[in-house]
Amino acid sequence: MSQGEQVLTYPIPSDAALEPPVEWAQLQQKCPVARVTLPSGDEASLVTRYEDVKRVLSDPRFTRPTHMDDAARIADNESGGVFNSEMATAIPQSGEAHQRWRRMISKWFTVKRMAALRPGMEAMAERLIDDMLERGQPADLKASLGFPLPVWVICDLLGVPDADRDRFAYWSDTLLNLTRYTQAQIDTAQAEFVQYMAAHIIAKRAEPGQDLLSELITNTDADGGRLSDATLVATGMGLLVAGHETTANMIGKMVAMLLADRRRWELLLADRSLVRTAVEEALRFDANAGFGMPRYLGEDLEVAGAVLPGGTTVVCSMAAANRDESAFDGAGDMDLGRSPNLHLAFGAGAHSCLGQALARTELQAVLEVLLRRLPSLELAVPVADLQRVEGLAVGGLREVPVRW
Repeated sequence: MSQGEQVLTYPIPSDAALEPPVEWAQLQQKCPVARVTLPSGDEASLVTRYEDVKRVLSDPRFTRPTHMDDAARIADNESGGVFNSEMATAIPQSGEAHQRWRRMISKWFTVKRMAALRPGMEAMAERLIDDMLERGQPADLKASLGFPLPVWVICDLLGVPDADRDRFAYWSDTLLNLTRYTQAQIDTAQAEFVQYMAAHIIAKRAEPGQDLLSELITNTDADGGRLSDATLVATGMGLLVAGHETTANMIGKMVAMLLADRRRWELLLADRSLVRTAVEEALRFDANAGFGMPRYLGEDLEVAGAVLPGGTTVVCSMAAANRDESAFDGAGDMDLGRSPNLHLAFGAGAHSCLGQALARTELQAVLEVLLRRLPSLELAVPVADLQRVEGLAVGGLREVPVRW
């Protein structure tokens, strides 16, 4: 396969829920910059090699496509995006303004602060498992544990009631799904979400609490500036969606990967010190990570021997890069003790995931509790029967049926 021979449909489908499409290896070997058709019908360029993905994500000449009229549309709806342009531009997308915004947020997502939250995460995981055991087996691990735990955590961080989690779930799914909803449904969901978060910001301004949004309302950056109401609303929405949707799906995928080959689970039961590296390897090994990261190139530039003209939208597949044999020895094997493990699951460069310490802590906490409480845990269906969630930007499994 060489550039120009074939335009692939993207995301590239896979026959198995936990396995990568065969095209990844072919593209890395023969076509590192490939033409693809997005769910919108627009074309983009796809990069799949580790070094190329890392370079594009780290190079400031590749920007987020939010402001660009000629950028490829992503989703199969009229707006072609995940959030509409008004909401997306409420948060600075580049330069020093973006870095100031990141510094104000990132203080809440340090490794030290996440470690302090871990006992609470483990206690909530215990309660959710108690509920799952009471309901009996088989059970859907995603619905019983994978979804409610991250919702509880991010709601606690933001100071919003987790009793509204079903509303958050619908809003998240509507805004992150690339193919399922009409533009009218998306607009309605987003308007409801904006109204909800705006009311929450007003309430927090009147009575601040010990939460992230309260601090963002009252604090200033290094130059004495405060976040505007629009930025506060967009930040709250973005953190609420990203803070539960990605981790909820990753909990299910991680457990499914570990149970797909019983030797992996047994290895962790025998050596709990592997939990940290096992989580990192699950993040690297995830072949169902969703869409990846789109970037916009404003000038002609060479990538992997191909000259990309200005105006090109480039899609970075971090999941494909994480399976690149040139970057990881035995990339197709799940090595629970792999170290170092410089995967790109959280991106790279100035826009790498703000909440990666939170995600890592939640995944480690869940795995620790599951190993302790349910050592006999196993999949309740053959691995081949697991099904992907189709169209979701972050990737996931429909269900993770388990028994114990």
